[in-house]
Amino acid sequence: MLQCVFLLSDSGEVMVEKQMTAHRVDRAICGWFWDYVLAHAAGDASKVLQVVVSPTHYLFQVYRNGVTFLACTQVEMPPLMAIEFLSRVADVLTDYLGDLNEDIIKDNFVLVYQILDEMMDNGFPLTTEPNILKEMIAPPNIVSKVLNVVTGKSSNLGNKLPDAAASFVPWRTTVVKDASNEVYVNIVEELDACVNREGALVKCEAYGKIQVNSSLPGVPELTLSFSNPTIINDVRFHPCVRFRPWESSQILSFVPPDGQFELMSYRVKKLKTTPIYVKPQLTSDSGNCRVNVMVGIKNDPGKPIDSITVQFRLPPLIASADLTANYGTVDILADQTCLWTIGQIPKDKAPSLSGNLRLEEGLTHLHTFPTFEVKFKIMGVALSGLQIDKLEIRNTPNAPYKGFRAQTQAGRYEVRS
Repeated sequence: MLQCVFLLSDSGEVMVEKQMTAHRVDRAICGWFWDYVLAHAAGDASKVLQVVVSPTHYLFQVYRNGVTFLACTQVEMPPLMAIEFLSRVADVLTDYLGDLNEDIIKDNFVLVYQILDEMMDNGFPLTTEPNILKEMIAPPNIVSKVLNVVTGKSSNLGNKLPDAAASFVPWRTTVVKDASNEVYVNIVEELDACVNREGALVKCEAYGKIQVNSSLPGVPELTLSFSNPTIINDVRFHPCVRFRPWESSQILSFVPPDGQFELMSYRVKKLKTTPIYVKPQLTSDSGNCRVNVMVGIKNDPGKPIDSITVQFRLPPLIASADLTANYGTVDILADQTCLWTIGQIPKDKAPSLSGNLRLEEGLTHLHTFPTFEVKFKIMGVALSGLQIDKLEIRNTPNAPYKGFRAQTQAGRYEVRS
């Protein structure tokens, strides 16, 4: 049972406080938590454990876009339930507000309170489906904001029970309006990789999501199958997915919500290669450090590799840096990060960055070498190799249009030097 939920800014300021039970939690717990963040993560809440034990409370936290969702309780409870609830709150607020940051929360704090009030009752999760919440609490728009200013009304609460509350599938309304009879399925993956200083691939995994945008009339039955489901690990499903067909045949059988939603997430382990290589070389002597970095295509995915960037933090005790590239642009940011923006790799030459780092007086060799972070995006392919076999749709008056798309981007892709 969660007793209180706080929303904190990146500076530790309490933006929203929602007491969930009659037992009031003192706001001082937020001060204790922020002292913990400063002591254990140098003020970066994204690097703190999601479960923290204070002298008086169990704390659960989820960090999203500069906003920390903090929940407190004094009784033992399943940690995953608290973390999943906070993640769902963050997802719902993002869906309502279009984005999530400190300014947006402050501009819509009344709406945030209303949503929290409906999502939990006396410390237990109640209504967490966006489909039902949007019928109970209207999403903000320009017209409603103007009317609220003119009339003095600040509530978006509806005056009737949502249709989905009476449905046997609560994530879907009984009557879908303006259904265009089409469904789109997207595979979105992030590639995490680690390359050691010898150039060997230490780790390479893909974290993926199956995102669906459904606009189907009635109560359709969908069945989605993969060509190679055995490569999938650590799956997590939307509540609409029936678990028994997946457990027996690795088939996703579900009645979809209307609109966009995440059908499932997964992980594919032990991938053998990455689409591009990054080869850094740093040699230091006599107070100088010579830098040379080469980038090229290692395993052609068959689609263009876009938005390639390589960045690294300049080592400490660097007096000056003179870095240039034969392709793309090089910028030294205010936080001493070198950002090399490449875009696409040209066919006629391999991009390379070179230059010199001047050490501070009294130093002859560089003792701390940077880690290079790589970003890229590939449209039209899932690097894990996951492929959709077929999508069957039943209980629709006409044959719907079906669209499929895949995308891979770099997640935490690091190259040691």
